[in-house]
Amino acid sequence: MTESLEERRDALRRRFAVWSPMTLHERLAHCADEFADRPFVITDHRTVSYAETDAWSRRLADGLVALGVRPGDRVGIVMANYPEFVPLKFAVSRAGAVAVPFNYLYRTEELRYVLEQSACQVLVTMTGFLGLDHLGMLDEIAPGWDRGEQTALPELREVVVLSTDGRARDGVRSVADLEALGTAGTADGGGAGPADVADILYTSGTTGSPKGVLITHDASQRTGYASALTRAMEDGRRILFSLPCYHMFGYVEGLMAAIMVGGAIIPQTAFDPGRYLAGIERHRATDILCVPTMTVALLEHPDLAHRDLSSLRAILSGAAPAPVWLWEKVRDGLGVDEIVTGYGMTEQGGAMTLSLPEDPLDVMATTVGRVKMAGSAGIPERDGDLTEFRTLDLLTGDPLPDGEEGELAARGPTNMLGFWGKPEETVLALSDEGWVRSGDLGIARPDRYLVLTGRSKELYKSGGELVMPKEVEEVLSRHPGVSQAYAVGVADDRWGEIGVACIVRKPGVEVEADELIALCKEQLARFKVPRRVVFLAAEELPATPTGKVQKFRLARMVAERAVVVG
Repeated sequence: MTESLEERRDALRRRFAVWSPMTLHERLAHCADEFADRPFVITDHRTVSYAETDAWSRRLADGLVALGVRPGDRVGIVMANYPEFVPLKFAVSRAGAVAVPFNYLYRTEELRYVLEQSACQVLVTMTGFLGLDHLGMLDEIAPGWDRGEQTALPELREVVVLSTDGRARDGVRSVADLEALGTAGTADGGGAGPADVADILYTSGTTGSPKGVLITHDASQRTGYASALTRAMEDGRRILFSLPCYHMFGYVEGLMAAIMVGGAIIPQTAFDPGRYLAGIERHRATDILCVPTMTVALLEHPDLAHRDLSSLRAILSGAAPAPVWLWEKVRDGLGVDEIVTGYGMTEQGGAMTLSLPEDPLDVMATTVGRVKMAGSAGIPERDGDLTEFRTLDLLTGDPLPDGEEGELAARGPTNMLGFWGKPEETVLALSDEGWVRSGDLGIARPDRYLVLTGRSKELYKSGGELVMPKEVEEVLSRHPGVSQAYAVGVADDRWGEIGVACIVRKPGVEVEADELIALCKEQLARFKVPRRVVFLAAEELPATPTGKVQKFRLARMVAERAVVVG
């Protein structure tokens, strides 16, 4: 008999009747005892069990200690979703160090910035990936790194490489060398506790330079458990994803959620809809993680009709809003009945809300879900909610009455401790009472569901009046020829700032700037009507790895590429 969603949740509540805070390596060891022979990491080339992952991570941790890694040191990781990432992540914890997983798609100057800012003592990097030469970038950033002679990064003592393109560098240790380096049992956690910093996760940078968010061992585990509970995950769930583990989406909704139910992850190094579908069939995935653009690509792929997707029962498609028709196509095209979306930010510990799999589909088009259920890992006085939300006045920062629109702020046990090396930015984002400001505008409803209405940092002035881009975007998106619409404010010599509509046309449909402006004039106040229109191809949109369009980059890009109208 198939368990109901509530029966699954009850089983999880019984298993975690009391929340026991642990370090990351302690959680892995605990699960290795409980699920020893179960698969934990599954790829096309190998499957690694819980017990094997734990033993692998211990060897790597001993190697890190042999390299001189001390408690509190920072170990940078530039690695896509290769199986080595998982044991290495837990090894850093067992060595008592702090993991700093970087965006592996950074170019030279971006990588230079985070390496300098994080002041890592050890770096583990791929040799290259998707045409990027990571060794070559290091040659530019820190000449002589491979000979122990570099001075550009004074804190960096050791570099270890994972050959991902057949190359190696003479005299530089490989990950296999690191594994063989240590003496068994020398890594004992370095005295780190669950409340200590485990990760420095750099933000995607939708509004400026990346900041290193300080996340504790306990925080990511609470969020992972809350995902499992809210989504009613069954024992042994298999989650396939290509979203990177340097980001909260892949890390928490994939790795941390799976470990809470003795499940497995099926990580892929890059998104390809055909590989996703093949991976579901080959490895009998029960769950997939996507952003809406990925979800659309899966539904439009020709292999969809030929793959056996009978194992698939769930999908989390988050990080950006999507209309009801997409969720209906997911249900009918992929044959899944547990469809959820969510919302969150790295500073708050990842996704803080999820819709419930039993919610009607229109809930996902009108809200970003409800505050996650966390049971024993949540806030007791909030009935086990993972966090609590309130809204703040945009001008004064004062709390607003319940249900009023304002800037969303959250407080709970998963919040960041601050930004690495940025005390001024920390004070602006994190209050003395523990509230993290999001920069997002919205409403916290009495039923614990959140409604997003825009980004405070994306507001712009037109004719002295504040314009909320989402209002403009909703009108433009109603045009039958518009696939995607974004409104941004750009500097203007005459007006100071004007609104620009950035439009992606639907394939094969002709849309002119004048008709879009006319549509806006019909439905919006005059000051909200964009004064310029830019047409772009979807691939031109500057986006983070999780699919969020970077409005600050978009505004820069289109400032001169515009047709003046109106």
